Amino acid sequence: MESMRRLFLYTHRRMAITAEDVCLERVVPITEGFAAEEVTPDSDLHIIGSDVTVQISSEDAQLVVRLPFGSHTRMFLQEMSRCRPAVVGSEDISENENSLIVNHSWSHNSDDKATPRQTKSKMDATTEMARSSSGMVSDNACILSEQKFGLRDTIVKSQLVLKEDSYTYLQNFRFFIGTYNVNGQSPKESLLPWLSNDVEPPDVYCVGFQELDLSKEAFFFNDTPKEEEWFKAVTDSLHPDAKYAKVKLVRLVGMLLLLYVKADHAVNISEVEAETVGTGIMGRMGNKGGVAIRFKFHNTSVCIVNCHLAAHTEEYERRNQDFRDICSRMQFCHSDPNLPPLTIDKHDVILWLGDLNYRLEPLGLEKVKMHIEKEEFQDLYQYDQLKKQMDAKAVFDGFTEGKITFQPTYKYDTGCDDWDTSEKCRAPAWCDRILWKGKNISQLSYRSHMTLKNSDHKPVSSIFDIGVKVVNEELYRKAFEEIVRSLDKMENDSIPSVILSQREFFFKDVKYMQLQVETFTIRNGQVPCQFEFINKLDEDNYCKEWLIANPSKGFLLPDSEMTIELELFVNKSTATRLNSGEEKLEDILILHLDRGKDYFLSVMGNYLPSCFGSPIQTLCYMREPIRDMSAESIRELTLLPLQMSGDIFRDEKPLDIPKELWMMVDHLYRNASQQEDLFQQPGLRSEFEQIRDCLDTAMLDTLLGSNHSVAEALLLFLESLPEPVICYSLYNNCLHCANNYTSSCQVVSMLPMCHKNVFNYLMAFLRELLRNSGKNHLDVNILASIFGGLLLRPPLQHPTPDVTEKRKAQQFIEQFLLREGNSP
Repeated sequence: MESMRRLFLYTHRRMAITAEDVCLERVVPITEGFAAEEVTPDSDLHIIGSDVTVQISSEDAQLVVRLPFGSHTRMFLQEMSRCRPAVVGSEDISENENSLIVNHSWSHNSDDKATPRQTKSKMDATTEMARSSSGMVSDNACILSEQKFGLRDTIVKSQLVLKEDSYTYLQNFRFFIGTYNVNGQSPKESLLPWLSNDVEPPDVYCVGFQELDLSKEAFFFNDTPKEEEWFKAVTDSLHPDAKYAKVKLVRLVGMLLLLYVKADHAVNISEVEAETVGTGIMGRMGNKGGVAIRFKFHNTSVCIVNCHLAAHTEEYERRNQDFRDICSRMQFCHSDPNLPPLTIDKHDVILWLGDLNYRLEPLGLEKVKMHIEKEEFQDLYQYDQLKKQMDAKAVFDGFTEGKITFQPTYKYDTGCDDWDTSEKCRAPAWCDRILWKGKNISQLSYRSHMTLKNSDHKPVSSIFDIGVKVVNEELYRKAFEEIVRSLDKMENDSIPSVILSQREFFFKDVKYMQLQVETFTIRNGQVPCQFEFINKLDEDNYCKEWLIANPSKGFLLPDSEMTIELELFVNKSTATRLNSGEEKLEDILILHLDRGKDYFLSVMGNYLPSCFGSPIQTLCYMREPIRDMSAESIRELTLLPLQMSGDIFRDEKPLDIPKELWMMVDHLYRNASQQEDLFQQPGLRSEFEQIRDCLDTAMLDTLLGSNHSVAEALLLFLESLPEPVICYSLYNNCLHCANNYTSSCQVVSMLPMCHKNVFNYLMAFLRELLRNSGKNHLDVNILASIFGGLLLRPPLQHPTPDVTEKRKAQQFIEQFLLREGNSP
């Protein structure tokens, strides 16, 4: 007998981090009497914005729950709908098939008046389905319950997009865009002078913050009470002559982005998604990067990006790299699961704001101040790094920035309008910027707000009139019916076929963490077709882990073509087997056409072995650079069993530590002991590639690149080790003795000799850095947090560590940084 399914409802505190933060509130059996219905609470329509409200009824419970609008909710609803008891043939299935949910914020015995959504006629439902996929959704939540589109519906959607101009008209809406780096401060003054400076209230607010919280808790655990503080401060300072609905909030460490719309516009907001990209150290830490919200407003797609790019005058190349990383890695789930993810560039309107951190050079401090005093802003603007980089098309290609008529927004003494008088005496710069891309966009104002003195930055705002595509219902229906009639005439038994520009691909000299891309085109015939790369027999994915096709699925109209990119990227998860020769760069892709045949693509390449992804023990036995060794020798050394104390596998004595590790640490010891922000500021990708090649070939005696690039290479090296410095088998032992130094030393003494040597060598190096903390501003917590997650990693099948576990790993490392003592 099938076990009964249940719905578990949990409550949690402001931010659930560990198991202790949540408690089980109720268990609702999913039985025949279970029912759930999407509703529109009258009192919440203009408060919740795009949140989805569902009313749940069971034998012993009446609940109203809310879920944030977006792909995670949609996927959850679709997955949970399968749990309902099967009622084959029942007319109630279609009405309630998306009825089961669990939620983050829920209330029972709610006083809200909840009215079920009206049932649409068959024609209206079909029209709504087609329209929702092409862009215009008049019902916020209807897209959550849409079914997977068949080929016919996909054709309708595509044709509606092509005919969009025939049934839409432009209507201007006013957008307020604001950015403010708050330097870790709490709100101490009203934001009205910034957010409500104009007579006319805007239709849409997009408000971004940077450096919301500079604490280590926020940096390492992404937890901060200041999110609530600034959210309330913004909400309280919106224009008093209008009522607003919060649509979405997204935060990554100190970057926060808020989206509000006028309450009467909330019904025209749909397809709301939020994503984050960290570009900090190792390309992941969220102290730098971007957060974004995308949505549909009527029939226009809008993407708002709030970013905080790399600091310091000389790091403009790193800022350029951060921008490119945000653009390439920021991907939003599409409302239609058959379509590939949406990138930033795939939107009608893009609004980009934030602390871009570009500076003024090569002017000296006094000359900058002289231009400011004379209000010669356009003369000063000629020295702006962002202007120069945009002129060179290195970043923000196709974007526009309005004329700057205000003085630089950085750096001030907190609490006043005086320029920086600290020891560093930073030169003024226009760090805080707002740019846009798209059609029918008119900037009405671009200004700073000097009255706010809470931070070392001044907030910036811009008002835009944006032409939004609004649907004419009558013309839409006419276009829809014309498309349906034309489809009825199409031969249903036509078999799609395509022509591929290339079917064999070879990637030459692939290197660790260096992307290679090959492209080909799919040219369609006379029949609309849907294509997708499909899994081979007995395989879980359509391609090997080091390969991806972009897009991996899509739709082609007759006589159209699409370019497909094959991206090959070797990282820590695949490098070891490629180094050893256990796996080769060989794969077969199957491109499947719906109702058509399959096409086979051959992908091959040669991988250049690297110290990255090689075991510590293997590298200790390699006296030559890895690129100079034969494939057989590398394979033999890589496959050696882990050598525990007393074990002897080879005649020759291994090196105490890998020479590659020594080169990086020695470089940092000699050149970077006093380097500010070491292990916190990323390096350049191009310099990492030079460092990697130097380590793998030993062509140079010294490493090229900045101290930050060498430091990041060291972290990436430790992350790539297939067996971490503290072996997987000792992971739990380390956590158990995280507060007992004697026991911790005993655990370290159990390590294989080469691992123990590496651990002691790194601890000695980190203690040396701490002796120079007055200059490099490092402390025990920072180093222990960064290296704790690299030296002490959970076994592969271990659940993802929670914050408590991460803190124990940090405490384990801290013990060795605070004690000079004898090595274990």
